[in-house]
Amino acid sequence: MKLTLDLEIETEVSPQEARDVIRSALEHERHLAKYKVYRYAMICDEFEEKFDLISTDFRIKFEAGELTDDEKYFDWYAAKRGLDHWKKRLQLLEAVKF
Repeated sequence: MKLTLDLEIETEVSPQEARDVIRSALEHERHLAKYKVYRYAMICDEFEEKFDLISTDFRIKFEAGELTDDEKYFDWYAAKRGLDHWKKRLQLLEAVKF
């Protein structure tokens, strides 16, 4: 996919300065996404070990209502959703080329 953006920046900076700031912001977001993926993966790994079930299968069972309302399951579900969200976001951020 190729997506081109036109930006209107109402400030007295040069196009190069604006590009540098945007690149830096995207790089910061990329680092944040990597950290979030790492942290959520660690949480999911702990639950997987504890319950002997991979997170993808757990999420399917949880969403199908096949598990009890144990509070730990809600924590695991939130971590798995967070992991999936940040993986997708990281994939997009890593695809951005300047």
